[in-house]
Amino acid sequence: MAKNKKQKGKFKQKLTDKYSLVVLNEDTFEERFSLKLSRLNVFVLGGFFSILLMVLTIVLIAFTPIKEYIPGYSSTLLKTNALNATLKADSLKIQLSILENYTKALRPVLTGELKTETIDSLLLEQERSIINENELDATKADSLFRESVDRRDRFPLINNIQSNVDLVFFAPLNGQISQTFDPTTKHFAVDILANTGAPVKAIADGTVIFSGWTTETGYVLILKHSNNYISVYKHNGNLLKEQSDFVQSGEAIASVGSTGELTTGPHLHFELWSDGYAVDPIKYIDFK
Repeated sequence: MAKNKKQKGKFKQKLTDKYSLVVLNEDTFEERFSLKLSRLNVFVLGGFFSILLMVLTIVLIAFTPIKEYIPGYSSTLLKTNALNATLKADSLKIQLSILENYTKALRPVLTGELKTETIDSLLLEQERSIINENELDATKADSLFRESVDRRDRFPLINNIQSNVDLVFFAPLNGQISQTFDPTTKHFAVDILANTGAPVKAIADGTVIFSGWTTETGYVLILKHSNNYISVYKHNGNLLKEQSDFVQSGEAIASVGSTGELTTGPHLHFELWSDGYAVDPIKYIDFK
């Protein structure tokens, strides 16, 4: 016991013993600088400066561009470029899908699988002239009636124009419009507020040409309608239809959500395109 105390006393004495550090002129032995130190002082000062050096190193790496030279660390510019590349890839994927569906629709015509029917109004008129009205024993009233029917069938463009006028769109969602169609800000749509999970409906009969996910606009559904109309539904909560499905007017195709990076809450971002140009949906659809 006494021996242990004696050893501890010697160890403490070694730590606290004072030593003089003297700097002399080599030629004149004149004292230039002296410093009294102990082993304990050296350990404390050495530990303090080591900790200070580590803190300065961490601060230098964390808050200066030097950190970009550390292997495995990605710079902010690299992350930004990667994000932009991902967004562009998503946009190109949508464009490619639309182009593939358009090409698929044209393939039967280009390969000759679908034969077009050409109607020559002059030939039809000649065939009609072969019929002898005398053989039919038709009265003057019958002849006038038949002529009126022939005139109506002779110009089918009138029927096409009438069918375009009669095309009526169903409201995809009833709700308050938070942002209107504004080409100056490149907002080619209307944003309709609604509760999460509310059904999103097809505005008219059509075919699904895209049904999938994009980084900016979340779940997206695109329908192709007659007369070269295309309707686009973005930020959906989930999708109820798949690509190439046929939908009817007023049929539920998705639900309201808030998906994608460019959303601020539950709503439907709705676009309407005609012959490749964006049009104001409010002029075609009553959202009230």
